[in-house]
Amino acid sequence: MILRFAGFVLAVWLLGFAWFAATLPQPAPVKDRTDVIIVPTGGVGRIDRGVELLRAGAAQKLLVSGVFEGVTPAEFAAEYRLSPEEMACCVVLGFSALDTRGNARETAQWIRDGQYRSLRLVTSDWHMRRSANELEQVLPPKVRVVEDAVPSEPSLRILFLEYLKLLASWLGNL
Repeated sequence: MILRFAGFVLAVWLLGFAWFAATLPQPAPVKDRTDVIIVPTGGVGRIDRGVELLRAGAAQKLLVSGVFEGVTPAEFAAEYRLSPEEMACCVVLGFSALDTRGNARETAQWIRDGQYRSLRLVTSDWHMRRSANELEQVLPPKVRVVEDAVPSEPSLRILFLEYLKLLASWLGNL
């Protein structure tokens, strides 16, 4: 009986992993406007996508969450080719987050402080589900979230580890 149950759990886990790996989230259309864009640091192309969306008018402000504390706004602007005017009006650097859960807390506080009603979450395709799950747990009620995944080519190792983290995130929020 225990062996059957273990086999069932393993089969469900493997099917879940197959679903996770085969159906990675996709980019959202630029026309889906939101109040702000949120980009957690840590993946290739995330910030570039956030800046591209900001310039395309998808939102009026961009929060980059989890910026290393040694990075200055001038260094950030030079790295991502942002003008001083763009930095002053539209880009906010968040320095308090160290991980995905911290990104969610930093974002939720910024959303509350600015009384924003919608956000576009820009992160890697393999990271989107966990990032969105953590964010949903701490956001104020009735904030609309548009998930905008940055396509990547993750390794099997990255997918495996992220799937385990997603399951832990879901179980931790039950």
